[in-house]
Amino acid sequence: MNTICRKFAGCLAVAVATLLPATLPATASESVVPPSDGDLAAAVRVAGQPDAIGLARSNFRQVDHIEPERITMGEKGIPVYTLNPDFVRGVEGAPAGVLRSVAVTATADSGQKATLQAMPEGPGKWVAASVFSGNDEETLSARLKPGSVLLNEPQINGWYELGPGGVVLLQASLPQSPVGKFVALSDYQREVHGRYADKLPGSDYQRGGGIGFTQQAPPPADTGIPVAIVAGLITAGAAGVGVVLVAVWRRRRLTPR
Repeated sequence: MNTICRKFAGCLAVAVATLLPATLPATASESVVPPSDGDLAAAVRVAGQPDAIGLARSNFRQVDHIEPERITMGEKGIPVYTLNPDFVRGVEGAPAGVLRSVAVTATADSGQKATLQAMPEGPGKWVAASVFSGNDEETLSARLKPGSVLLNEPQINGWYELGPGGVVLLQASLPQSPVGKFVALSDYQREVHGRYADKLPGSDYQRGGGIGFTQQAPPPADTGIPVAIVAGLITAGAAGVGVVLVAVWRRRRLTPR
């Protein structure tokens, strides 16, 4: 079973676009599509199945070097949204995020925690797809205001509170805006368009196989984050369309299914 380094950043989109960003239409929706209560319950049930617990056990073994006698799966499912490629493009009415997974915390009898990602696999069907070390999703979701959701910008491992009218950055490996600052939805769209619009599937950049990343701001001094980027492309998004990402150095580890 492969283990991928993944504790600060999830993924990092490749160079900042040099083209001027498009403007988000004034009628663009800020609403995301929430999972139904039935879907949340189904995802939590999947997390309690033997194969899902086996994934969690493998993660504890590989990352924490422990062999838990007992693993307790949480009873709460946390919807996790990811940056919507259509929002990046500036498609009218496109919400900022699309549902990516439901996160469920696994706790070893020794106290270590991991997060199982249950992902949709057809109408009403969920599958235990992967396990990450730590419980970032649970911790960050506890900071959300009522009516807000947890949005991930995987290219910078950025976690946002997505609420009415805008986003607030909660944490990121390569923050592109100050943590805790409210950014209006239209401004956020312009930012992500500028970062990723020319890196979407079908772009010359993707066809050329290019990877790399250029930050808009100079990196902080001696953060310990390597400049080199680990190759490896992955797509994210809805309906088979996603933003092109490249894996970067992380301290969080992923155990894939």
